[in-house]
Amino acid sequence: MKRSALSLHATRMAALALALSTLAGCDTLNDWFSSDKVNYKGAGSAPPLAIPSDLSTAKVDERYAAPPVGAALGGAPQRAVTPAGNSTEGVPSAQDPFGMHIERDGDRRWLVVDGRTPDQLWPQLQEFWEENGFSLATNAPTTGIMSTDWAENRANIPDDWFRRTIGKVIDFAYSSGTRDRFRTLVTRASDNATDISITHSAMEEMLTGQDKTSSRWEERPRNPTLEAVFLAKLMQKFGLTDAQAKQLLTEARPATAPAKIDTADGAATLDLPESFDRAWLRVGLALDRTNFTVDNRDREKGIYYVRYADSMQELKREGIFGKLFYSGNSSKKPGQEFLVNVRSKSDSLTQVAVLDANGQVDTSSDAQRIVSLLHAQLN
Repeated sequence: MKRSALSLHATRMAALALALSTLAGCDTLNDWFSSDKVNYKGAGSAPPLAIPSDLSTAKVDERYAAPPVGAALGGAPQRAVTPAGNSTEGVPSAQDPFGMHIERDGDRRWLVVDGRTPDQLWPQLQEFWEENGFSLATNAPTTGIMSTDWAENRANIPDDWFRRTIGKVIDFAYSSGTRDRFRTLVTRASDNATDISITHSAMEEMLTGQDKTSSRWEERPRNPTLEAVFLAKLMQKFGLTDAQAKQLLTEARPATAPAKIDTADGAATLDLPESFDRAWLRVGLALDRTNFTVDNRDREKGIYYVRYADSMQELKREGIFGKLFYSGNSSKKPGQEFLVNVRSKSDSLTQVAVLDANGQVDTSSDAQRIVSLLHAQLN
């Protein structure tokens, strides 16, 4: 893909700024919390990156669809007042004076909002992403899945003389060369609470060729610190102060139980020494840490419907250039779907397996690879 000289200049400048900030140790949580580190609200000037129709989520079989979620009776629930005087969405208790807390598993964190159901919080989650400059690509309250379109963090573009002059006239050509997307999983917990996780995905446009006039998109690692920043922003949306949100992130409660592989009957499955509710949440988070996308999930059946996601192909087909080079009649289809089953074996033991179309444990190499990936993520 060819790029203009102005866009190439912007990418080089952004890359230099990012390298300098990394060397200076600016990737700490406190530094990311400063308001000038995250700014997706100006992303509208960048080329649109909506996911094309041929890569949208496949139609869900009616048999697997969860019943629709209705609005909470009487509208949004009334906020509660904490001992500190906050008016929050969560219901305060002796264990959770703010009505919410953060749990963690490795470098993954998620928010637990006490006394609230997913359907009560869903409208505010929609507002939250829109207020932060994102449009939603997936907005499915029946499955608890919400994901944003690809967007550009405009804070990554240095505010130098070039941008303040020429860049203001043709700002669309001035790009950081990066795109971010966020996925939110909203899960109903057994104790009348709601678990909310945020997962970051990223792509970067790398200059290629001796003259650096061409480029290609490459995947970047997810940024756990950026995920924590948006969790903190969400807690503030729900009524906490900036200092209180940081406090809860610092005091995140560990929620880890090691997974063990069981190879009985010639097929690999996982055993998690914890309840179904906790295992269901952790498996969903683990899938989000891999390149598998959760298209749908049925908690009653204990099944995640997942497929392998190629982020690079999505970005190639998006925006102005993508529409020129990729026609709508492309033969490429979404990846094969797999069924990841979470099943309770006892009150304190849960089994995780990949099932085939007949509901039996899948013994294929692809299925066993998914089990291995989950084992690595859950330990």
